[in-house]
Amino acid sequence: MKRYLIDTHVLLWLCADTSKLSQRVNILLKNSDNSIAVSLMSFWEIAIKASIGKLDFKISIAELQNEINKKDIELILPDLGTIELINKMPFYKFNGIEHRDPFDRMLIAQAITENIPIISADTKFDLYPEVQRIW
Repeated sequence: MKRYLIDTHVLLWLCADTSKLSQRVNILLKNSDNSIAVSLMSFWEIAIKASIGKLDFKISIAELQNEINKKDIELILPDLGTIELINKMPFYKFNGIEHRDPFDRMLIAQAITENIPIISADTKFDLYPEVQRIW
């Protein structure tokens, strides 16, 4: 069984508009031999961005949790090793600008510490050689 971590936008698209997912990702997500995980940090990102008006999100966090349960997606929590790794991660440059997105950095650190690829359309993840991004 292969295990994957999904990025926050993948979670949202999986629950709302799967047409935004790549064909490869749709196949991976539908394959019952794969184990799909989402970080608690993605829920935090959704809640914060919705509360400041940066994300138009119509369902509650509890309803989102019900959705991942229905889809048999594992909710994983960061541990202290993940948090320590965030503290040590370099700030790589993307188009000349340091990649400082705290939510991305949390997911990257979690993918590294969990030793699992991350499913994401975000090419900034490719800056981190320890992370395998799938799209």
